[in-house]
Amino acid sequence: MGAVGTVSALLVGGDAAAAGRRAPKGALRGMWLATVANRDWPSAPGLTAAKQKAELLAHLDTAVRRRLNAVVLQVRPTADALWPSPYEPWSACLTGVQGKDPGWDPLGTAVREAHRRGLELHAWFNPYRVANHTDPSRLVASHPARVHPDWVLPYGGKLYYNPGLPEVRRFVQDAMLDAVRRYDIDAVHWDDYFYPYPVAGQTFADDDAYARHGGAFPDRAAWRRDNTDRLVSETAARIKAVKRSVRFGISPFGVWRNATTDPLGSATRAGVQTYDDLHADTRKWVKEGWIDYIAPQLYWNIGFAAADYAKLLPWWADVVRGTGVELYAGEALYKAGDPAQAAPWQDPAELSRHLTLAKDFAEVRGHIFFSAKEVAEDRIGAMAKVVADHYPTRVRPRG
Repeated sequence: MGAVGTVSALLVGGDAAAAGRRAPKGALRGMWLATVANRDWPSAPGLTAAKQKAELLAHLDTAVRRRLNAVVLQVRPTADALWPSPYEPWSACLTGVQGKDPGWDPLGTAVREAHRRGLELHAWFNPYRVANHTDPSRLVASHPARVHPDWVLPYGGKLYYNPGLPEVRRFVQDAMLDAVRRYDIDAVHWDDYFYPYPVAGQTFADDDAYARHGGAFPDRAAWRRDNTDRLVSETAARIKAVKRSVRFGISPFGVWRNATTDPLGSATRAGVQTYDDLHADTRKWVKEGWIDYIAPQLYWNIGFAAADYAKLLPWWADVVRGTGVELYAGEALYKAGDPAQAAPWQDPAELSRHLTLAKDFAEVRGHIFFSAKEVAEDRIGAMAKVVADHYPTRVRPRG
């Protein structure tokens, strides 16, 4: 989940008492539950199956206690699986050993237990990240990235599948759709990682793929964007073909393009623009109706000079208006009370102000909080204030 460069911030006040204004019926109240590097769950690799399950259920119970109604569970963090997949190995975040059966089915259990608690379960997949290192020999021998080494590129200290290869796009879709077929998940969810975030001085070495497949495009950037468009549009169509009730949502970095780059862009000065740097035309996906919801990571405070929450939220509301695509705001709960963050994030009321502001925009159909660890710990009471100001009772998502 990305972040913009450091710029001095200015706190803009908000009135939590205004929370009584328009309260959207059935608004989504979600939290991300990250498994990559054991960020939220399991608390460590190698726990017993019973301990893993107990921790998972505790997170679901926390969601209920905070009057949330959706959990976005990361089930494919690094081209692996938190279910018995015929395509990819068991995730090392479970046992500490990639490919080792943990002795239970985390995704199946999560779906069943979430639904039992009145929670939606959105299965969160990362399409292209293979490993948080660059040594293929550390992957289990049967890993598709070792079976097909020509699919993989090192970049920025990590391994990635090459999005420019049609066979890669097909494979990652097959791997994700296996979970759609097997389980009663409510949505397929992607985060912000498409082409990797730029790393200074490094090149994503997709020359061969570009030479083979990029001839119809004016430049490499246009070809890369088309590759990402194809992944999104093809996945959307295949999800609906398998199970029409399953929704498809994406949570991109919060800035599509700055207005100084493109007049259609937002009034921001972000150091990353998804269109240009991640080759992800997030605005187009909404306008084309390929996705059911978009949850941009609006991980900045109100008044932040480079990327002001109070400017980005209206921009995204305008993008989704009239499209039928629902807008959920991604909220940086992890910043609340972090001493490394600017002054606004030391105020327990900052996030509540975000939700107050959102009530002015009918297009905003909910919020998702990053992430589960902070929903439980709530360092300075920011989550508790959101609940007190905006979530007086539990509601089911989307009415």
